[in-house]
Amino acid sequence: MHPSTASFYNLAWRWHFYAGLFVIPFLILLSLTGIIYLFKPQLDQLMYADLLQVPVAEQRLSADRQLAAVRQAYPQATVSKYLPPRGEGRSAQFVIAEQGRELNLFVDPYRGTLVGSQDARDNLQAIARRLHGELMIGTLGDRLIELAAGWGIVLVVSGLYLWWPRLASRGRLFWRDLHAVTGFWGSLLLLFMLLTGMTWTGFWGERFAGAWNHFPAAMWNEVPQSDLQARSLNSSARQTVAWAVENTPLPLSDPHAAHQAAGSVDASPTAQIGLQQVVDTAAARGVQSGYSISLPRGETGVYSVALFADDPRHDATLHLDQYSGAVLADVRWQDYGVVARVVETGVVLHEGKLFGLANQLLMLGVCLMVLLSAVSGLIMWWRRRPQGSLGVPPLRHDLPRWKTAIVIMLLLGAVFPLVGASLLLIWALDWLLLSRLGSTPKLQAG
Repeated sequence: MHPSTASFYNLAWRWHFYAGLFVIPFLILLSLTGIIYLFKPQLDQLMYADLLQVPVAEQRLSADRQLAAVRQAYPQATVSKYLPPRGEGRSAQFVIAEQGRELNLFVDPYRGTLVGSQDARDNLQAIARRLHGELMIGTLGDRLIELAAGWGIVLVVSGLYLWWPRLASRGRLFWRDLHAVTGFWGSLLLLFMLLTGMTWTGFWGERFAGAWNHFPAAMWNEVPQSDLQARSLNSSARQTVAWAVENTPLPLSDPHAAHQAAGSVDASPTAQIGLQQVVDTAAARGVQSGYSISLPRGETGVYSVALFADDPRHDATLHLDQYSGAVLADVRWQDYGVVARVVETGVVLHEGKLFGLANQLLMLGVCLMVLLSAVSGLIMWWRRRPQGSLGVPPLRHDLPRWKTAIVIMLLLGAVFPLVGASLLLIWALDWLLLSRLGSTPKLQAG
């Protein structure tokens, strides 16, 4: 092999390895937080039963009376969301902001009393979700998660290709066997988890959604549109709208529509409709339980009814004019394109929602497999590292497919721009460092 070719192979192998070390801590974190979020229904019931359950009475109070009770208890707060009871004996929930804090308030819908409150960002599920999505550090964390997930895809695909001929070989050491077996059998499931997770990222995921989530223009022809998208209703701690509608525009309410229709010259905005009218509209349009209502923001804001359902065929996103109650937009499963339907189905499988406990247990198995593969990979590196060093194990010279594995890495780097940019940057830095040192470190055969 030509020295320059060997040097390039060694360079690619070195950064393939370092990328693996970079990815492993993220995969461990994503697996642990994913397990917590995976079992959210069971954990919520176990930890917060006193907030979620209330004694059943003969009749529920209207949503407006529940809202009045919240505003009486918190007169200075801004109410942002209402989550109607999911069934008999269940509490209603309001999300409020007060003095820089966001609270989940649980209300007895039969008696109008406050059952209790919970910090909306400092509870177990919110913390797990924020760690899972952005490491609790905002945009930088989102980009790091996206970079790690992208590199995870590159490593799984190139690693699977690279080691395929050796999977049937015998006589290997225990940790290498364990790593190869879990890596091989879990590779497709891990790829599924990484790819469906990537759709929610802030850079690649947003652009992917923009490329594929298209709805008929006629849906918005007669609707005044704001500069905001439906994704603005989501946050790192709470998912409100489904992925398929994130890029759709939020309509505008018309404060003067009622006056203009009546021929009035009064320029003052008309009164808001009641919250119960929004609930009634959702019921009349067949929206299933489990939805949330985002209250209008400002004079031109809209009521947004959003159901991100366990079965995506029941997804619903409705926007209502806050003054007239007119439904400005109503987006359902049948409006989704083919890619949106595939992604939405993948996402609910990813979150363990589609097939109940069986889906949860399958995803738990994937998370445990990822943890096992990550730990075995670290142990394997520790045992194969150069003597007295924390460096890279030597490139094995019995890997004839390594050249094509490098091509796979480069192609995937082009598909995932953050990965490609990091690959070019790291190789440039490596080349500069090696050129300053004057030579490439020699690696012994493994």
